[in-house]
Amino acid sequence: MLGTLMVGIETFKEKEMADIATTDQPPRRSCATMTEHRQLLNDDADYVRARAQIETAARDYADGRLTARPGTTRIPVVVHVVWRQDSENISDEQIRSQIDVLNRDFRATNPDVSQVPSVWQPRVGDMRVEFALATVDPAGNATNGITRTQTTVTSFTQSGNPVKSAATGGADPWPAGRYLNIWVCQLGGGLLGYATFPGAPASLDGVVILHSGFGTTGTAAPPFHLGRTTTHEIGHWLNLFHIWGDDGTGCNGTDEVDDTPNAAGPNFGIPTFPHVTCSNGPDGDMFVNYMDYTDDAGMVMFTAGQVVRGQATLDGPRASIGSEATAAVSPVGSAAADLTGDQSADIVGFGDAGVWVSLNNG
Repeated sequence: MLGTLMVGIETFKEKEMADIATTDQPPRRSCATMTEHRQLLNDDADYVRARAQIETAARDYADGRLTARPGTTRIPVVVHVVWRQDSENISDEQIRSQIDVLNRDFRATNPDVSQVPSVWQPRVGDMRVEFALATVDPAGNATNGITRTQTTVTSFTQSGNPVKSAATGGADPWPAGRYLNIWVCQLGGGLLGYATFPGAPASLDGVVILHSGFGTTGTAAPPFHLGRTTTHEIGHWLNLFHIWGDDGTGCNGTDEVDDTPNAAGPNFGIPTFPHVTCSNGPDGDMFVNYMDYTDDAGMVMFTAGQVVRGQATLDGPRASIGSEATAAVSPVGSAAADLTGDQSADIVGFGDAGVWVSLNNG
């Protein structure tokens, strides 16, 4: 009896310690986007071709041969919460707090943008992207833009993308051509998150975030408690690279953006300005950029050059996602009509720039 009792106690303790271990917050930022990217380059010839075309178009935008859309793009988001312990089943409030962060960060209205050193203030860019939880699911039904899946998986890995499939304990994506899929779960190996660059297979396309690095409340824990992990990963989803160019510490890499100084490698914590590497003095590394590896409180800006690259993505491989509000059309009159036959009023506007239509999506 005593032996059986002791085995039971040890089993309970092992489970308890495993539960504690899975909620540990990584001490510094880690992102597996480039690992995902390189695996796809090795395994998927279609991805290789798509990436070549996407980079050619991005250079055309950067060189001014193509001009980005003038308005703001609003992207519907579905958040797939995949949980085992109750604490991992994050609240709607925590999810909404992350959407709020994204809408500040991508419009450069985050209050802490004031932290940007004065030499880089003129480079701060408004990505002109806004996010909203989806209101209509793929079948046309009303939704709050959140799915919840209970799993038996203790923690997910990047390799194989198990969180992105119900068959491997995760949740299947919604159509990648219509939604930004974000999976929130327990990740293993000290990983905070990862994303796919545009061009990835639709079944993999999207962003994965550790639940304790998501949003600003609930399980969100310092130093990744301000929602910037998701900002960083959606930057990748919009085709932004890490600012040091992912060449280790060789100073020969590039993020394909002219207004982000070259850097020797990732910056961690919250560095002090200036942090000079790669002969990039006197101003040094742009460690305040969302595409570095600093703590959440240290990353506060995109640059104008990164905006051009993101907009090239929205005009190209992600053109089917979201709706564009173009400032050039200023309606002076409008009328309601049911244009789609769904018994919901749509709006037709008339102005100097022409005719515009806003369809009611529920």
